[in-house]
Amino acid sequence: MKKINFYILLIILFSVNQIFAQRVLTREESKQLALQNNAKSKNSKLEIEASRQIKKSAFTNYFPNISAGGFMWNAKKSLIEMEMQGGDLPVYDGDPANLGSATQFAYFPSSTIGLLKKGTVGYINAIQPIFTGGRIIYGNKLASLGEDVSELKDKMTEDEILLKTEEQYWLIVSLEEKSRTIKKYEELLNRLLLQVEDAYKSGIVMKNDVLKVKLKLSEVLLNKSKLENGRKLAAMAFCQHIGIPYDSSLVFKDELEIPDLPQSYFVDKNEALKKRVEYSLLEKSVEAEELQTKIKRGEYLPQAGIGVSGMYMKFDESKERTLGMVYGTVSVPISGWWGGSYELQERSIKEEIAENNFKNNSELLLLQIEKAWQDLNDAYKQYLLSEESKAQAEENFKVNEDSYKNGLITVSDLLEAQALLQQTQDQLTEAKANYLVKVTTYLKVTGR
Repeated sequence: MKKINFYILLIILFSVNQIFAQRVLTREESKQLALQNNAKSKNSKLEIEASRQIKKSAFTNYFPNISAGGFMWNAKKSLIEMEMQGGDLPVYDGDPANLGSATQFAYFPSSTIGLLKKGTVGYINAIQPIFTGGRIIYGNKLASLGEDVSELKDKMTEDEILLKTEEQYWLIVSLEEKSRTIKKYEELLNRLLLQVEDAYKSGIVMKNDVLKVKLKLSEVLLNKSKLENGRKLAAMAFCQHIGIPYDSSLVFKDELEIPDLPQSYFVDKNEALKKRVEYSLLEKSVEAEELQTKIKRGEYLPQAGIGVSGMYMKFDESKERTLGMVYGTVSVPISGWWGGSYELQERSIKEEIAENNFKNNSELLLLQIEKAWQDLNDAYKQYLLSEESKAQAEENFKVNEDSYKNGLITVSDLLEAQALLQQTQDQLTEAKANYLVKVTTYLKVTGR
């Protein structure tokens, strides 16, 4: 007896441990995990950081461009050589009158003088741009725009991840609901099989009725296995999506409940359009084309700057020398104006293309919002029809069950009523999940 009690205690402790070991996932927790761990979300954050670095890089163009360099050499021969011929040089006695008729001479031998056999040169140069045709200003605005675009794309990525999380979460919940439905159906068939076998033994029904029930039960068991496999695969895909290890004991807490009517989510599509991330991206694309045109125009305007330069020099055995200077530069790209006029026309065409895309895609976004609203209403109507169908199927099953017990119908009629009940229950489950996904989709396309 003590040994039995010990085993019972072990079973209870094991069961309790299993319950506490289960991880419960809510829909909101799943969405947060997806945003934190999903690879697309991580890459999107990295894209923002990359655009910020580009913006910082563009800002450095406001500051002077500083360069420095130098070189040293020590050649086998001098870089510059001068030959001096030898000869007699008159000796000067101090009297200028005797210089032209000197009678004494000193011999001067021929020689070679070499320069720049070795040397050291170093320099540092700083140029501050004064006017660049606005390219620096517009380049910084374009870089800042790039950061805004990266942030908008990140928001769009988040919306896509959240929508996919909702879809996968409700898929798993609906599969679990279908599993519960098919288990009830299995229990009904098992009870019916016992009844039919007893009736067959009593000679009330034929063996064919027993075979029909067994065949239906085999079909249900096969569908049950498919559902379990489908649920496992869906859970594995969901765990990969939200970035957690797969655990067969995961519990999905949220249930398929219809919270509100479609009218509670409705917003005017024209107001919703301006809240769309895609709409903001279209605006940014037009702005980007305009900035690129201004930058291109700046390439054909005069460029001006001031500079400061310093130099260190030492040649051969001479003393060290340092030089410094301040200078200004002006550059006018005269020869580029002809070809530049065509490039500016190209930029003007691209601006017009961006405007056309903005208008066209804005209209498509309005159509998408309208379609999402219609889909939401259709999903709710489907849910109401499925509720009504389920109620009718339940009533039909009760009538057929009573009729079968009273011998008024065959087992085939009862099996058909059971199958219809299971079908309507599954349809209701799918309708609920579909409606909840359509709610999320409508909120997404209306910028919420």
